[in-house]
Amino acid sequence: MFIEQPPLLYRLFFPGAYWREKVEGKKTIYLTFDDGPIPDITPWVLDLLDKYNIKATFFCVGDNVRKYPDIYNMVLDRGHRVGNHTFNHVQGIRKFSKRYLENTKLASEYIESELFRPPHGHMRIPQFFTLRKYYKIIMWDVVTRDYSKRQTPEKVFQNVKRYTRDGSIIVFHDSLKAEKNMKYALPRSIEWLKEQGYTFELL
Repeated sequence: MFIEQPPLLYRLFFPGAYWREKVEGKKTIYLTFDDGPIPDITPWVLDLLDKYNIKATFFCVGDNVRKYPDIYNMVLDRGHRVGNHTFNHVQGIRKFSKRYLENTKLASEYIESELFRPPHGHMRIPQFFTLRKYYKIIMWDVVTRDYSKRQTPEKVFQNVKRYTRDGSIIVFHDSLKAEKNMKYALPRSIEWLKEQGYTFELL
């Protein structure tokens, strides 16, 4: 559960970050996608979202945007939001703050957004407080773990069903490592969430 839905104690390390956003009078969730955009996966995700008339937030890796600007523009043209996910998908706790912040700034040259999500969901406390001055830090309430080889497609779907609650920010990945799990779990998750009466909102 610590991975799929981080406990309150962990959330307290990052005051002011967004983990869950409830909307009064609505049963709401937020779909987000990390690590793209890439031509192999992102267009498929966009077509599926179009099918269900859903908007989502894509936390993009700057170098992918540099390599695939047409796919990035496709995300924007279809009415979705984007966020900064660093330029090289670097993990803050493994980098000196200066280099981590430089990598994030480099990504901002390709991704115009007030939103930031740290790769792997981790960063040093000083990094967080610096980035909080410039960005809304979007964390998560449910990580589907679609990226994990230890998860089956059915288990990824079950993670959504087990941990989603009103206001959940849900993380999928438009990446090659998540392709098999995500392509199975995402459409089923959307159908199930709709059956439960959730509305899909943008961050």
